[in-house]
Amino acid sequence: MDDVFKAVADASRRSLLDRLHAKNGQTLNELCDGLAMTRQAVTKHLVILEEANLVTTYKQGREKLHYLNPMPIHQIGERWIRKFERGKLAALSELKRQLEKRDE
Repeated sequence: MDDVFKAVADASRRSLLDRLHAKNGQTLNELCDGLAMTRQAVTKHLVILEEANLVTTYKQGREKLHYLNPMPIHQIGERWIRKFERGKLAALSELKRQLEKRDE
């Protein structure tokens, strides 16, 4: 998970993930289009995203297509976010129960 946190800590890499979320299966040229980064910089960011398993690639002929892999982000949600929601949900449920009991 450390690789995932490191990867999403950078705004440029989050931007690349957002672009892949909007349109999956992009080439390097497509990902570079409209960014204020060199092709080499985008490639370095993609390597970090691939190492974190957030981006996977598939060769199609001479092109390499990049795809978003949302599973590591989902695992972070399960591991780090959901456990904090449980307490809030239990508190809300208890509050509802107490309010309903008071109205009887």
